[in-house]
Amino acid sequence: MAGFTLPHTLHGDGPHRVVAVHGWLADRGDYAAVLPDLDAAVFTYAFVDLRGYGEARYASGAFTTSEGALDVLALADRLGWHRFSLIGHSMGGAVVQRVLAAAPDRVRRMVGISPVPASGMPMDKETRALFTEAAEYPAKRRAIIDLTTGGNRPDAWLDRMTWRSVERSDPKAFRAWLDSWSGEDFHEETEGSPVPALAVCGALDPAINAEFLRGTWLRWYPAGQLVELPFAGHHAMDETPLELIRTVEDFLRADHV
Repeated sequence: MAGFTLPHTLHGDGPHRVVAVHGWLADRGDYAAVLPDLDAAVFTYAFVDLRGYGEARYASGAFTTSEGALDVLALADRLGWHRFSLIGHSMGGAVVQRVLAAAPDRVRRMVGISPVPASGMPMDKETRALFTEAAEYPAKRRAIIDLTTGGNRPDAWLDRMTWRSVERSDPKAFRAWLDSWSGEDFHEETEGSPVPALAVCGALDPAINAEFLRGTWLRWYPAGQLVELPFAGHHAMDETPLELIRTVEDFLRADHV
């Protein structure tokens, strides 16, 4: 789509600029629970909707992490942000690593929240079927959210998360994104990057957990760090927002001048 600009919300007016990218199951509303308590004096956040989600639900595109990265860079250009930090949740973690691969000199710091690694996410046949069918069946999305948050969250919360996902994403784009973030391996393009890179995971997440990230994220990023939140699963923004804010902003603030 010629001239496409990612829909976005700016929050704060601080000198440290940050682009935040949502995950596979939600649009930029994924970050709603943390907004009231972010440090708006130190940071300016741009929360974006990727193609196929939110205000970009009906945008055409390839729906790949590489396209998403180019869209992020185009938005940064439009905002006049030459250097900035990145936050990506889940699938968004793969997108921000693609940004790092495409423009390493522009990335100040990088945070992955339960990030899909740059090597993709191989799945067994049963898991692949569950994720594939989630494009058309809300119950499958609910099952994924329940599974990745420890199986002990309130029913009303699971329902709210599920319907937000359904209402704010296009099924065809949702399905296409799955092939990209799960199947593409580009870790050789980012391996060895000196950019400080924090991975935050939840102890209740059975897949993208501390052990998994030690073998991927920490292996590839010499300046990598890992923090495990003991009471979170895959959706720390909703599950433990204050702990997540403190962890992420302390990391971003480390080079603030």
